[in-house]
Amino acid sequence: MTNSDLWDEQAAQGYDRTSAEMFAPHVLTPTVEFLAQLAGTGPALEFAIGTGRVAIPLSAKGIPVSGIDLSQPMVDQLRRKVPLAEDLPVVVGDMATATVPGRFSLVYVVFNSIGNLRTQDEQVECFRNAARHLSPGGRFVVELWVPGIRRFPPGQSAVPFEVTDRHVGFDTYDMVTQQGTSHHYRRRDNGSASYGASNFRYIWPAECDLMARLAGLELERRVADWDGSPFTSDSEKHVSVWRKPFGRNLDADGDAVPLTSTDNSDDGAE
Repeated sequence: MTNSDLWDEQAAQGYDRTSAEMFAPHVLTPTVEFLAQLAGTGPALEFAIGTGRVAIPLSAKGIPVSGIDLSQPMVDQLRRKVPLAEDLPVVVGDMATATVPGRFSLVYVVFNSIGNLRTQDEQVECFRNAARHLSPGGRFVVELWVPGIRRFPPGQSAVPFEVTDRHVGFDTYDMVTQQGTSHHYRRRDNGSASYGASNFRYIWPAECDLMARLAGLELERRVADWDGSPFTSDSEKHVSVWRKPFGRNLDADGDAVPLTSTDNSDDGAE
């Protein structure tokens, strides 16, 4: 059983509107181009596919894309855009354990969504699940912010990430448990305000690398953003790429095992 928050019908219906900045061309185009280059001819699998913000334009490039998402209402919103399941198949389930038939050249999870898994065990299993789905040589990509706790003065437990006349957002952190909550206050057109919150577990880049190693993956590249800018000590986010080595496969428990001459785990991927 996952500890993730579940996007309900109301939240799903408003997701594209409240996340409109993530659909902007200057944000979305570099994301899709980066992933398309890694996927090659595909296929690709998106964890936490949501309403299809990234998957739909990636699919439009001719790359077969499948998805996993915990929320049926979010998938319903995706289906309004791509009505036929065969055009963009999605499994409703937990990205730490749910499976999709076949093997993939690329598995990816974007927009901090891996933090929705709120225990370390679940996050480790997410890496292992990605590795199970990858063909040898395939990549797992994670987009994730660097926790903002270094901004804290003594005694502070919250840090703002956006303050505008339409939206005030801040994160609160528990530095013992690595649990956090994102708080959103939005001003409606009629002058009233709404409040929403989502919970997460934050992960440092080095912890991600250890999770990847436990899954049999090797760090290939880490950059500060989809434009390939260098990752430094001042970077507020990272896009990390881990690769599944050739000659390595994972059994049903997620443990690395050698490939044999009869193994067909790379069928269906270039």
